Amino acid sequence: MAMQRAAMALDGGDPRMSVAGEGITDLSRRTIRNMHDPSVTFEEYIHYAAISRAEESRDAGGNHPMSILPGKYGKSHRTVIEEPVGVLPSKSAMDKEVEVSQSATSPSRSPGYNVSDAEWLQASRAARTATWGAVFYLITTDILGPYTVPWAMSRLGYGPGVVLYTVFGAMAGSGWQLWRMFLRLDSDRYPLKTYGDVAYRIYGAWARHTVNIMQSIQLLCNVGVIIITNGQSLSQVTNGKVCFVALCLIWTVAGAFLGQIRTLQKFGWVANAAIWMNLLVIFITMGIVAHSEPNWEAALASNEVERGPIIRTAGPPDGVAFEGQIVGLMQAVYSYGGAMLFLEFMAEMKRPWDFWKGMVCAQSFIFFFYMMFGLYVYSFQGQFTINPVYQGISPYSWQTAANVIAFISSLIAAALYGNIGIKVLYNNLFTDTFHFPALTEKKGKLIWVAIVPIYWSIAFIIAAAIPQFSNLTALVAAICILQFTYTFPPLLMLGFEIKQHAMQPGEGFEPTTGRVTRFDSGFARFKRGFAKQWYIKTFNFLYMLGAACCAILGAYSALKGIVSSFQNNPAITSFGCKSPIGA
Repeated sequence: MAMQRAAMALDGGDPRMSVAGEGITDLSRRTIRNMHDPSVTFEEYIHYAAISRAEESRDAGGNHPMSILPGKYGKSHRTVIEEPVGVLPSKSAMDKEVEVSQSATSPSRSPGYNVSDAEWLQASRAARTATWGAVFYLITTDILGPYTVPWAMSRLGYGPGVVLYTVFGAMAGSGWQLWRMFLRLDSDRYPLKTYGDVAYRIYGAWARHTVNIMQSIQLLCNVGVIIITNGQSLSQVTNGKVCFVALCLIWTVAGAFLGQIRTLQKFGWVANAAIWMNLLVIFITMGIVAHSEPNWEAALASNEVERGPIIRTAGPPDGVAFEGQIVGLMQAVYSYGGAMLFLEFMAEMKRPWDFWKGMVCAQSFIFFFYMMFGLYVYSFQGQFTINPVYQGISPYSWQTAANVIAFISSLIAAALYGNIGIKVLYNNLFTDTFHFPALTEKKGKLIWVAIVPIYWSIAFIIAAAIPQFSNLTALVAAICILQFTYTFPPLLMLGFEIKQHAMQPGEGFEPTTGRVTRFDSGFARFKRGFAKQWYIKTFNFLYMLGAACCAILGAYSALKGIVSSFQNNPAITSFGCKSPIGA
C-alpha cells in the first residue's frame, strides 16, 4: 500500500493537479490556474501555505510537529509556522479565510462549472493519505545502495570509510531544509509536487528546467547502470558463454516491454516484492562470504587484483590512487541519494510536517545497516570485494541464486526509474514546450508506446559504451545525485530565506485584492534579506560551494577512472563481448 501511495505521487496521479482525475469533474478557472504561473508571487505562495498548515494543525487537534519526542515537545499545543512580520494575515483574518474556504453554502462558481472551492479543497486534502511510516518504508527501498558499500570500504579502508560515510550521512540531513521549504510553499491552492516546483517558486523557470533536466539524466543513467548490473549477472549465470553486449540488449528489450505499463499503481505489488528480494540477496551474500573464498576471477577482471592473501587496512589501501578513493566515496553519495524524491513523498502526506520523522528514522536505518553490511563483507573479502558485492560470491550455485533474484528486482527498479524518467521529460518538456497531448489521451498513449523503446535504447548505449559499474555510478553520483542531496537544498534555502527575510512590516500579499505590497526592490532587498541571520546564510552558501567542489572532484575522478580502465584493463571494452567481471 505504501508503494502504491508513493506511486501516485510519482505518476502524477494527484487529483489536485488534474481536471480529469478520478472523482473530479470541472473545476473553477481560478482553481486550475497554471501551476507554474509567473504572475503568482512568492508572497502569495507562502500566504496560502500558512493557511493550509493552520488548517492541518487544527484538523490534527493542534499537535506539535515534534509530538513524537518526549518531554516538552511531546505536549499537545498549537503549531506555529514562523514567518516574518507582514507576510501572514493576522490570526483572526486567517481563521476567517479558513472558514470562508470551507463554507459551501453559497459557493462562488463560474458559469458551467459544478465544483465549489470547498469541494476542491476537500479533494485536495483527501489526495494526501500517506503517513511518516510510509515515508520511512519508501526511503529505505534503495535498489543499489547497500550493494556498493563493501567495495567502497575496500577503496577507503576502515577508518576513512566509516568517517566519510558518517559525515555524508549527517550532511544528508539537508532533507530537513527541503521539508522546511515545503511547509512554507505548499498549499491546497498551489500544491507543490516536485523538486522542480520548489526551484521554480524560489528562483524561477530556469531553475525548474535545470532541476528537471538533471533529474531526467539521473533516472536515465540509473537505468543504464542497472542494465550493466543485469548484464554482468547473466554473464555469470551463463559462465561467459554469451556475448556481454547481447546480454545487455536482452535486458533492454525486457525493460522496454515492461516499461509499456504507464500507471505506476500496477507496479505496486512487484515493487514490494523487490524489496524482500534485495534483503534475501544481502543475507545470502553475508552468509556465503563468511564460509567461502572471494571470487578471484571477478576480482582480477574488475579490480585488477591478483590472487593472494586477503588484506584489510585501517587507512587507504596501498595501490589505490586518490582518484580511486574518491570513486569509492561517491558510492556513499549513491547510498544517500533519495532526496530527489523527498518532495514527491511530502506531497502525498496527510501531515507533511511529520515527514522529518520518516526521514530521520530512514536515514539512521540506512547508515547503521549499510555500515554493518559494508564492514562485514569487507572484513571477509578485503581488497577482493567487487561492485556490486553479490557478484563476488565464489560458489556457483549460490552466486547464480543471488544473481537471478537480483536481476529480477533490478529489472523492476529499472522499469520504475524509466517510467518516472519518461514522465518527467514528457510532462515538463514535451507537454509544456511542444504542447504534446496528455498521456491520458489516445495520442498521448501512442506517443508513450514510441518513446519507451527510444528511452531504453539510449540507456543501452550508455551501458554498452561505458560497461564500468563503479566508475559509472560514481559519475552519476557526482553529476546528479550529489546535487539533489547536498548542493541544491542549501542553495534553495539560501534564496528562500533571503526572500523571506527581506520582507518588512506592511509588505505581503493581500488576498482580497490579489495585490502584493513591496516598498523597495533590487539590491536593497537582497542586502536586507541576507543581513538577518547572516551566519546561517553564510553557512548555507559555504555548504553549497563545498558540495559543488566535491561534485567536480567526483566527476573528474570518475572520468579519469573510465579513461584509465579502458586503457589498462583488457576485460573492459565498449560494445564488447567480454564481461567486465571476467565471467
